[in-house]
Amino acid sequence: MPTASSLNRIDRKILKILQDEGRLSYAELARRVGLSTTPCIERVKKMENSGLIKKYAAIVDPQQLGAGLIVFVQIRLDRTSAQTFSEFKQAVADLDEVQECHLVTGSFDYLIKARMADMGTYRRFLEETLLAIPGVQASTSIVVMEVTKETLSVAV
Repeated sequence: MPTASSLNRIDRKILKILQDEGRLSYAELARRVGLSTTPCIERVKKMENSGLIKKYAAIVDPQQLGAGLIVFVQIRLDRTSAQTFSEFKQAVADLDEVQECHLVTGSFDYLIKARMADMGTYRRFLEETLLAIPGVQASTSIVVMEVTKETLSVAV
């Protein structure tokens, strides 16, 4: 499996380009990194097979899909049961509004990034869904007023 230290300059360039333009043809990708097509395909396939490249996806405009409101939610769980964390993770995994969920350090246990249409939708989601998950003790919501930078790219 390739690791960060085993990637050479060309591998890193391939990753950078694919993060920006995942639908680029192999021929064009090869041209941009200075390889012929076959060795370029082999490098990409090796990174896919190892799991370094996890998947390809379309990045959609949330505004056009009625999901322009971004809310970060800090969740504190009742820590009396070890099973609480497992049940919470399972419940959150099934929520389409949740884009990200991270176990964090600090005074809260999880940080969630959710997208939805508006504050009314969020309020119902919070009260009827998030706070209804067994073991949720408290929450704090942080509403995003403006997105300054948003990317899925990882520096290579």
